[in-house]
Amino acid sequence: WIDRDEGLLSTIVLEMGGSSDLCTLLQPGEPVILMGPTGTPTETPSGETVLLVGGGLGNAVLFSIGAAFRAEGSRVLYFAGYKTIEDRYKIADIERAADSVVWCCDEAPGFQPGRPQDLAFVGNIVQAIEAYGSGALGPVEIPLAAVDRIIAIGSDGMMNAVAEARRARLKHFFRPDHRAIASINSPMQCMMKEICAQCL
Repeated sequence: WIDRDEGLLSTIVLEMGGSSDLCTLLQPGEPVILMGPTGTPTETPSGETVLLVGGGLGNAVLFSIGAAFRAEGSRVLYFAGYKTIEDRYKIADIERAADSVVWCCDEAPGFQPGRPQDLAFVGNIVQAIEAYGSGALGPVEIPLAAVDRIIAIGSDGMMNAVAEARRARLKHFFRPDHRAIASINSPMQCMMKEICAQCL
């Protein structure tokens, strides 16, 4: 978040290497210089039904995208996936970013939804989407057949599973004309626009 009046900026720092390690040494009042983002911003058109699929750290990005879609008048269905119960964070931000959240956890007993329109599932995120689409989680406010756009962000393993399932097991739940965008969590190389460590 930002506070333009106070000149404040909030970030989430992922513990992934030397630069993030330095952040643990910062002291209050110490100056910080930030660069970016340098890519293309996510399109957030109005009047769409959007499915967000986040795995672990991918949720650090998706809740701001969901909030932008809702501000434009789109409906947001959000599948937030985590390996363990302790991994979940920014719960209120994720709830504000979505009309309905399906909280997914690989670890039993899973999560307890905080709002009446939210659901929970114990298992991986592909299994959760399949259970949601088949009606195994009960009545839903936003059917998968209404989805215009899917945005998925997570590890390469999660992204491969979601992409494969979207073409096979989950295909019959979605309209053939929906758009899907995927982003894999990987560090950017310093000063190299749109080239990530995964490709190199």
